[in-house]
Amino acid sequence: MASFHSKTAPVFQKHYTEPSCRYTGINNGGIGIKGCGKSWRINIGKTRLFKGGRGSVVQCCSSSSTPSAEDQRVLRLVGKVGLREKPEYGKDQFGCLVNEYGWKVRRLVEEDGEMRKVAQVQAQAFHVPVALFNDLFFEFFQAEVLSGLVYKLRNSPPDRYACLVAEPAAETQQEVVGVVDVTALRDEAVLQHLGGAEEYLYVSGIAVLNDFRRQKVATALLKACDMLSILWGFEYLVLRAYEDDLGARKLYSNSGYSVVSGDPPWTSTWLGKKRRVVMVKRSNLRE
Repeated sequence: MASFHSKTAPVFQKHYTEPSCRYTGINNGGIGIKGCGKSWRINIGKTRLFKGGRGSVVQCCSSSSTPSAEDQRVLRLVGKVGLREKPEYGKDQFGCLVNEYGWKVRRLVEEDGEMRKVAQVQAQAFHVPVALFNDLFFEFFQAEVLSGLVYKLRNSPPDRYACLVAEPAAETQQEVVGVVDVTALRDEAVLQHLGGAEEYLYVSGIAVLNDFRRQKVATALLKACDMLSILWGFEYLVLRAYEDDLGARKLYSNSGYSVVSGDPPWTSTWLGKKRRVVMVKRSNLRE
């Protein structure tokens, strides 16, 4: 798992006019929009987009339903409007992208305690133990992970990078148990496999605490990436996995990813590096 890493029919009720929307933050379990000329009431499984007293909200997704093309268009509108700005968030303002298998997945809250916890989860997953001074090297590695996270958060547009965190769905338990990074990229070596796409969402840094592995945390994180691809309007998701990590590759394959290419053979034979494969998933996005 330390690799860099539905089925019910939607029911819809909707009526709207062309909107002029302004983002007001994430609250009440979803993305808030105020001042819209549009009025929605959309049920996508248990994902609801509706007009409330203070604006429209995309409620937490707790089913594996696939939105229709029209409802994906609405979700993309919400995503684009909601991510033009980058307001200051508090933890209680965050809704979730996915709520399944006993886990909910939301965007990272940019506060010191949570960022340090995310760095700890990823450091534990990716640190390679050494014989001498392992604890010291781990502290250095964790500090490096935290520094990289802070840099990405401060220098990336809010619709180009997101750190997603998984925590228990129970309200009484608030502990980050899993993490994944999602970044908009346009690597030409990858784009040649994506049928004319200009960019894609790159899924990386997926990590789950040891005590919570094999409990569907990673599956929930990957489903949240799917929802983010719809919100941001990306047709393809891409990740890399080690060729010999059959467990991770099975996880990704079960989530809809397929191998399209791999590192050149000489990277392992000449350089001694573990060979990676590129895996791609086409989202449910339809224009």
